[in-house]
Amino acid sequence: MATQTVKMQNIRNFSIIAHIDHGKSTLSDRLIQMADIVSDRDFKDQILDTMDIERERGITIKSQTICLPYTAVDNQSYFLNLIDTPGHVDFSYEVSRALAACEGALLLIDASQGVEAQTLANLYLALEHNLEILPVINKIDLPSADIDRVKKQIEADLGLDPQAALQVSAKQGMGIDQVLEAIVTKLPPPTGRTDGPLQALIFDSHYDAYRGTVVHLRVMHGQIKPGDRIIFKSNQAAYRVEEVGIFQLKRIPLKTLSAGQVGYIIAGIKKISDTRCGDTVTHKDQPCDAALPGFKMTKPVVFSSIYPTASDGYEELAVAMEKLSLNDAALVYEKDSSAALGFGFRCGFLGLLHLEVVQERLEREYDLSLILTAPSVQYQLVMNDGTEHTIDNPAYYPDPTRIDRTREPFIRAAIITPDRYMGAVMNLCLERRGLNKTYHYLTSDRMEMIFEMPLAEVIYDFYDRLKSITQGYGSFDYDLVDYRETDLVKLDILINGERVDALSQLVHRDNAVSRARVACEKLRQEIPRQMFKIAIQGAIGANIIARKTVSALRKDVTAKCYGGDITRKRKLLEKQKKGKKRMKMVGKVMIPQSAFLAVLKSDSD
Repeated sequence: MATQTVKMQNIRNFSIIAHIDHGKSTLSDRLIQMADIVSDRDFKDQILDTMDIERERGITIKSQTICLPYTAVDNQSYFLNLIDTPGHVDFSYEVSRALAACEGALLLIDASQGVEAQTLANLYLALEHNLEILPVINKIDLPSADIDRVKKQIEADLGLDPQAALQVSAKQGMGIDQVLEAIVTKLPPPTGRTDGPLQALIFDSHYDAYRGTVVHLRVMHGQIKPGDRIIFKSNQAAYRVEEVGIFQLKRIPLKTLSAGQVGYIIAGIKKISDTRCGDTVTHKDQPCDAALPGFKMTKPVVFSSIYPTASDGYEELAVAMEKLSLNDAALVYEKDSSAALGFGFRCGFLGLLHLEVVQERLEREYDLSLILTAPSVQYQLVMNDGTEHTIDNPAYYPDPTRIDRTREPFIRAAIITPDRYMGAVMNLCLERRGLNKTYHYLTSDRMEMIFEMPLAEVIYDFYDRLKSITQGYGSFDYDLVDYRETDLVKLDILINGERVDALSQLVHRDNAVSRARVACEKLRQEIPRQMFKIAIQGAIGANIIARKTVSALRKDVTAKCYGGDITRKRKLLEKQKKGKKRMKMVGKVMIPQSAFLAVLKSDSD
């Protein structure tokens, strides 16, 4: 076990914040290389991104922490705690908790792209936590880099000093020395009392198969060491600390963690769901007066059911879900069943990216083949008797005559785009039932447009459409505002008059007909022809709003008749007609798996 006595004035806790793809992970790589805590032989790009999916997509999903030793120009030894944060809007709560553990932040801006929607959103988030902001212009080696334009944006859009902005190329390793020196000189050291009651902030956790949950925390006040009895403020769960330490790509145990330090504790915690991001840790015998502010339970906003493609794959899926939930505290799931797809799980996600990540991890890490139902959001139903219900699953939609009114979640969407795409963006948002609240110019040719939109309209292909109509220049950020009244209907798909529960969707009445037509057409293409006609219908209650027909195969029953009287052929055709009628009455249509997949993907293609 290492001993480490660090003066508080020689600690710097900082985070790197930026829009997606502006180079956070690459800058982290260079800082780690400069600190010499990993040999060149063991080094790999995106070293803090441990999951394959993170490395392939080039995004950070799990927050990571690393302690970098650094000797400054004045020969003082410093410990720089870098808390790497996810960049995507789905994980904004994790970002806010990571920032609460810091005193400063490097705001990274791409020299060719400039200031984008999440640059602004993350800056406001950092300012809420009173962080010292250090602007850094990255990718200065690109031919399309326009440093002067970005400096003007830093002054006009962000209100920061453009002269203080550091110019780096994380990929080439240019200007990294200046960044390290600026962290030491311009970012403040932590404050806190080492002798008072323990008060520590949990900003992340991960599951270790041998040690249980490893809790990532920042000690605000007091000290924590092995053998201490601790409690979590939100659920009053008590544990005995087994190990404390810091992260340097691997866990380095220490004798104590003191105020100002960032590290981990292991305390025999069985499930990751027992540790909640944003919670406060304190001593059981000598608790602190109050919990740290800002804690909230993570709430799922997008819901979907997951089923195994083969009906005998349920057990494997159940084991995989249990294992995955150990590593992903935000994943909420419960058992679900469908007449068409068998047994599965109803899951809640933080957003569409979170859904995609969970799906990919289940398919890759556990070798599963899955079917996901159409994503939906949570609706609030006010019944005629005044009671309120919350539903996210079409299967539980009550009789419409009992519903007085329905409310759906609305978001505030901030879109930053070059002004030449203003008309196309506006049309897209109005198509999706958006309300144009305001727009203003950030620079002479870039503008920020604010819309209020239903979340249900955004969870499908909105982001992809935005990127394509703005040729990749548009950026998008959103946060939930409130619930508003809506005209919600349940769209059912009927095959030969039988309801297929797995294909039911909750949609706005205005979109019901177009959705039903798309689904019917997709099914018509996928369902194989039978000896009888198959009617595919979209319905709202008893009203049929769309229909497609799979025409029947015709067996040539008269092939064996050659010559003779025409009545003989007629008799055979009449017999066939009666047989087909009877077949239609008793005929069950087998719907192939590809048909489900086609319909459920139809919204996001």
